[in-house]
Amino acid sequence: MSHLAGIVLAAGRSRRMGRTKALLPDRAGVPFVVRAVATLVEAGASPVLVVVRPDTEAAIASAVAELPPDAAVSVVVNVDPDRGQLSSLLTGLVRAGDARGVLVTLVDVPFVSVDTVRSVIAAWRPGETPIVRPARGTEHGHPVLFDHQTFAALRAAPLDTGARPVVRGYADAIVNVPSTDAGAFLDLDTPEEYAGAVAP
Repeated sequence: MSHLAGIVLAAGRSRRMGRTKALLPDRAGVPFVVRAVATLVEAGASPVLVVVRPDTEAAIASAVAELPPDAAVSVVVNVDPDRGQLSSLLTGLVRAGDARGVLVTLVDVPFVSVDTVRSVIAAWRPGETPIVRPARGTEHGHPVLFDHQTFAALRAAPLDTGARPVVRGYADAIVNVPSTDAGAFLDLDTPEEYAGAVAP
């Protein structure tokens, strides 16, 4: 085990948004998925795995192809993403191989800063710290770092309950990193939320 992988979950249906969230542009015209990947790469994650639906694979792969080759980015297809978000996390986990840990974020939380991701990584002690995440009071943000010691529990968790039972199971050992980074807690699900986030 030698590396910290990144997993960007981008296999949702985007029903409430009405269009693929991964391809929405930020104020600078950068697609959310490119922004999310670039943030994890700059913070030190490698490889970064983008988990997508079969019907969005081509468009998202085309978007991330703009990133430098040394970014070590791969697009991974969840063949049945409607099984739930955990199924996408597990799809990425398979490709993460012998990673010591994975940084998991959502493509609809694109504005988290590199400094926040670095602070999460800095609070992680491989093999000792099971879960690390940004926190603001009682609110928890992204990315969430899962140490390799949690992988078996993630694989055993029921798909319909997601990773929450695993997180609760490690509640006493979780490291919450205090954060004032609004982007770590901004989850964009609707056109109104998107418009508010990218308004000049």
